Amino acid sequence: MGVIFSGLIQTGFWGCFDEFNRINVEVLSVVSSQIKAVQQGLKERKSKINFLDQDMILITSIGIYITMNPGYAGRSELPDNLKALFRPVTMVQPDLLLICENMLMSEGFN
Repeated sequence: MGVIFSGLIQTGFWGCFDEFNRINVEVLSVVSSQIKAVQQGLKERKSKINFLDQDMILITSIGIYITMNPGYAGRSELPDNLKALFRPVTMVQPDLLLICENMLMSEGFN
């Protein structure tokens, strides 16, 4: 994970990590400190940060996103220190009937 994060730091790319809560809790602890270091550098508007004992240029367009499916077998709850680093968004399955009805009404159908 550290190698992936270092690539994101130096390029400014966005990384989306799917099924993040399937990672072992021990690994999540290390990942949490790495993400915190990146976010702290962004917050302090630094142009360089020390990451994995190396000074790296921090490109501020970096984004780190995670997806989770809680409640399934084999998934763990994220530690609180890691939860605090992300803004939660809840997704639900769209009501396609309602969407189609509104699209048709907007085109003038009764």
